Amino acid sequence: MAKRWDGRPYRRLCQEVRRRGDPCWLCGHDIDLTLDPRHPMSFTVEHLIPLSRGGNLLDPANARSAHRRCNSRKGNRVAPRTVGPASRRW
Repeated sequence: MAKRWDGRPYRRLCQEVRRRGDPCWLCGHDIDLTLDPRHPMSFTVEHLIPLSRGGNLLDPANARSAHRRCNSRKGNRVAPRTVGPASRRW
């Protein structure tokens, strides 16, 4: 199956994830949706299971909100189970 980043179903998924208004699931901070898409802190759709590791491009359960910078830092690694920095309070 060809991966269609520019197809209508993928754009629809991006709109759904963006409409939810969730914070970045990697760092836990809010995402400013008014930023230029090239800005490091702008909105991107991040895939919980990377596409290079068998993740589904169009599966809503595999799509999360993320900052462009956080998404780039994660790369193709499988994401951690927790959101944001670890707490020192035990």
